[in-house]
Amino acid sequence: MGKPAIYITRKVPEDLLSKYENQFSIKMWEKEDERVPRGILLKEAESVDGLLTVLSDQIDEDLLTNAANLKVVANLAVGYDNIDLSAADKHGVVITNTPDVLSETTADLGFALLMATARRIVEANEFVKKDKWKEWAPYLLAGTDIHHQTIGILGMGRIGEAIARRAAGFNMNIRYHNRSRKMEAEKNLGAVYSSFEDLLTESDFIVSVVPLTEETANIFNKKAFEMMKSSAIFINISRGAVVDEAALLEALKSGEIKGAGLDVFREEPAGSENPLVGLQNVVCLPHIGSASVDTRTTMIKLCLENINGVISGNGAKTPVK
Repeated sequence: MGKPAIYITRKVPEDLLSKYENQFSIKMWEKEDERVPRGILLKEAESVDGLLTVLSDQIDEDLLTNAANLKVVANLAVGYDNIDLSAADKHGVVITNTPDVLSETTADLGFALLMATARRIVEANEFVKKDKWKEWAPYLLAGTDIHHQTIGILGMGRIGEAIARRAAGFNMNIRYHNRSRKMEAEKNLGAVYSSFEDLLTESDFIVSVVPLTEETANIFNKKAFEMMKSSAIFINISRGAVVDEAALLEALKSGEIKGAGLDVFREEPAGSENPLVGLQNVVCLPHIGSASVDTRTTMIKLCLENINGVISGNGAKTPVK
C-alpha cells in the first residue's frame, strides 16, 4: 500500500514540505502566480487523500463526488466561501482554515490601507515619480486626518478587534457592529456598539471585516453608500462580494463618499477592466491582507499540520465549525 497522497494547488517553499516527505506522496502545482486549471484540480482530487487549497479553488459537489479518497481540504485562508461545506459534510471531508495566525498581519494591512487612502499616499508617490512636484503649496495633496476621527468596524472578530486596537492608538472614536456584543472590546478599547445604520451615518472611516454570508452579500449597496458622510472613506479587507461595486463606483464618482481602499474585489484578479481601479480616489491592492513572509509561512505550516492530523487520525488543529 502506497503512502497517502496530497495535492497542493499553489507553489510553496520546498523546505516546508520536507518534514512530511516520508509520510506522504506530495504533488504541487508549480506556478506561484497562476491558478491551477479547473480540469487539473478535478483530476488530481480524484486520487488524493488531502488537498491544500487557496480561495480561488472551488471545492464543490462536482469535485467532492469524484474524490473517493479525499479526507481533508486545508484552505490557506481564514475564510472558506470557496468551499461547499454541506457537500463536504455529506462526503465526510474535513475542512480546515487558518484562523488566529493571520489576524494581526491582516489588521496591519487594513490600517495601512486606511492611512494610505486618507493621506493619499499612493497618489503622492506617483506625483513625485512622474516629476509633477514643482513647488510646495499649502493644500498640495492634502488628505484626511485619521487621529480623533470616528472609525466604524463592521465585523468585530479577531481582525476587527485588532484594527480597533490600532485605532485606539490614534485616539480614534471606535464604533462597531457585529452579530453579538463584544463586551471586552467595549471595556478595554472604549468601543461603542452601534446599529449598522448608525455605523454608516456617524463614521468617518468604515472598515469591512465581515465574512461573506447570505446576510452580508451586497450589504454595502446603494442605500448604504447614500447613508455615509460625503467625507467618509470606505475600506474593504473582507470579501469583494459584500460590496455592490456598481453602487460603490457611483458613490465615488458622484462624491457621495470621499474615497475607498480595496484589498478585495468581486472578480479576482482585478485589473484595468474594473472601473474602480482607474479612479484616483481609490487605492487598490491585490488581496494581500495576510501577505507577510512570516504569516504566510505560518499559514502553510498550519495547513500541513491539519492535513497530517486528519490523515493520521489525530484530528485537525483548526477545523471549520
